[in-house]
Amino acid sequence: MAGKNQHVVQRDNGWAVRGEGNNRDTSHHATQAEAAEAARDIARRQGSEVLIHGRDGRIREKDSYGNDPFPPKG
Repeated sequence: MAGKNQHVVQRDNGWAVRGEGNNRDTSHHATQAEAAEAARDIARRQGSEVLIHGRDGRIREKDSYGNDPFPPKG
């Protein structure tokens, strides 16, 4: 079973990684790049997806580390 998707989101004092559906952040980082790398490490271990949010809160990048079918359906 795949793990939770990992979101990289801005906070008042930097950037955070939060698992989808979690109430608390998994980790906090000074830069978005550091938070993204931490999220990628978690996603690789769990076989899930990383969603990187921009300063405006909108998703600006997605990376999948799960079992993606190729070619994709649809």
